[in-house]
Amino acid sequence: MRTPLKTGTLLAATAALTLSLAACGTDSDPDTGGNGGGNGEGGEGRETPTGPLSVAASPVPHAAVLTFVEENLAEEAGLELDIREFTDYVLPNTAVDSGEVDANYFQHRPYLDDFNENQGTDIVPVVNVHLEPLGLYSNALDNADALAEGDTVAIPNDATNAGRALKLLADNGVIELAEGAGAEATVGDITDDRGLSFEELEAATLPRALEDFDAAVINGNYAIEADLSPADDSLLLEEAENNPYANFLAVKAGNEDDPRVRTLAELLNSDEVEQFIEDTYDGAVVPAFGAPAS
Repeated sequence: MRTPLKTGTLLAATAALTLSLAACGTDSDPDTGGNGGGNGEGGEGRETPTGPLSVAASPVPHAAVLTFVEENLAEEAGLELDIREFTDYVLPNTAVDSGEVDANYFQHRPYLDDFNENQGTDIVPVVNVHLEPLGLYSNALDNADALAEGDTVAIPNDATNAGRALKLLADNGVIELAEGAGAEATVGDITDDRGLSFEELEAATLPRALEDFDAAVINGNYAIEADLSPADDSLLLEEAENNPYANFLAVKAGNEDDPRVRTLAELLNSDEVEQFIEDTYDGAVVPAFGAPAS
């Protein structure tokens, strides 16, 4: 089952979810696809979660990977999926925290750590699945060296992806960052901007705003949705090797041993999914299986 949630409804849902977080427990009605039964609290007498496993996911490539699993692997494994598409980086976590959905698949560890710290949530990764290399794109320039004084570069406005974008630019000599500036670097850490200006926007809006800027650093999944090929269209692209930004399946702490979650984790790290990713995305998305970094 695949349930797309369009942007207009998401805006209204944000307010509703925010108001409901304090009132909602971790239990949810099994009939709605929640995990029910007080899951996550070990011990005797706890009911085994039943029904479809609801998973919040970004449309591409996350929901596409889940749909492949649903259509090709899940039935034989005895798993029923309820795939719910989200187009922002907040609701998938608040929905897991409130029990609205059982799991999500859209984020990397630095983003989750920052979200948990700032929002007071306790969401944990289960298994790595893939990496989407972050890239610099432009409608006006043919290479990054063409960036000149007075040009404006747009970057994601969430803390971890902003730092990741700045590191990409610094690693390629576009800017210089203060010594010790790491994954949480901000524009305030730029020691030499080469005369460039920077504007921070919501990550999902960057492909649509690309024509308004000289260049923009765009997350891989949003680039793909906008028919941008990270392998072919980017001026700069992250290296995949030893990259800490693998995207993973995540759940609320205590739900890691839900049998449905474990089954999905195994399927997401299967040979079939590896082949699907490689055949479908041609290097724009790469498999990154295994245990998430601690």
